[in-house]
Amino acid sequence: MSLLHQDSQEEIDDAALGEEFTKGSSHVVWASIAAAVLVIAVVLVSLLASSKSPVAAGEIVEVWAFPQHGETSGLDANGEAMAKESFDQVLVFAHVKLHNLSKHPLQVQNVLANMKQADGIPLSVSAGNVAQYQEAQLAYPEMAVPQGKPLSPHAAINPGESLEGNILWVFRMDRQQWEARKDWQPDPDHDDPGSKSGLNFTFAIQYQKNLVLTPQTPVKER
Repeated sequence: MSLLHQDSQEEIDDAALGEEFTKGSSHVVWASIAAAVLVIAVVLVSLLASSKSPVAAGEIVEVWAFPQHGETSGLDANGEAMAKESFDQVLVFAHVKLHNLSKHPLQVQNVLANMKQADGIPLSVSAGNVAQYQEAQLAYPEMAVPQGKPLSPHAAINPGESLEGNILWVFRMDRQQWEARKDWQPDPDHDDPGSKSGLNFTFAIQYQKNLVLTPQTPVKER
């Protein structure tokens, strides 16, 4: 191209059009960014507002504990003979009521039974699912647990809805270790009111603060 070459009017118009198009595109980009920031701000404000008031409430109506000493069947999964092994465990059942106080569905992600062992070390156990609850009732028919509906530790609670049922936890310990547990003291960082039963229960709810409940009556031990 010659150094003396001059842009034609058509080329100048095209360049100007491209510049205007670029300016217009940048306006669209900035508008999109502003809209996204606004949406994020609205979500954050909503979360902060909801965090100031409880979204769920509940009650541990009753708790039963069944220390068990037993041994394995002596057969493996294929029915072949194997050495028997003894074991100790404490099956804990609780009758629970949960209420959704919010205007949005709540999803329970896990339910923990918490205790402090004799040495003061905390121990938390995740709840069994509905199938494990039913299996425990079949395996130990002598346990006098009311035949209530099992409650899933992953239950969804609709706005304004209440759920009620029984939940199971299994602590791998013997009777002496269970009975040596300490009272659960209040934890100011987690709104834990403490428990003279030596137990409390944590309901982990998605995107929300944990709900911590303590039994209203002494644990019924068998």
